[in-house]
Amino acid sequence: MDTIEIMKISEGVEWAAHCCLLLDWMGEDGPVSTARLAAGYGLPAAYLNKQLQPLVKAGILTSTAGKKGGFRLARPLGEVTLMDVLAAIEGPAEAFQCAEIRQNGVWADLPASAFRAPCAIDAAMRGAELEWRRALAARTLASIQSDAELQAPGLRTQVREWYARPRQ
Repeated sequence: MDTIEIMKISEGVEWAAHCCLLLDWMGEDGPVSTARLAAGYGLPAAYLNKQLQPLVKAGILTSTAGKKGGFRLARPLGEVTLMDVLAAIEGPAEAFQCAEIRQNGVWADLPASAFRAPCAIDAAMRGAELEWRRALAARTLASIQSDAELQAPGLRTQVREWYARPRQ
């Protein structure tokens, strides 16, 4: 029996979105180093850097090299959607790929004309994915940040204070 692959979004999308919120909470204090960002989440800096580089390529973050370098937001959170982050990290490929299995087995001897109409399963899956992508595109990181601050009043202050403390 073939294995079934279920669409799964990588952790990188979550880390990237969290870092965008964090960079906004940090304000205009200058670039935040990868090591500093990673410490806040208990991650290895090299891993987090790998996750954030696609955001730089997508124009969501900027990156400055060097001892005083790090990451900053390239644009306001109100201009960045969950879909932007997802596409930057995961790429633009569609989650569902129709393999046209209806043309195998019992139906293998049918002429090509029998399969002119799109596969109904493919059409349904593509429609569902389109709705999912539209929903992600409708949610800005600013709206998510607002939700987070409602859930945890004082979060912005806590983040700024934690990152302002000297680290060994």
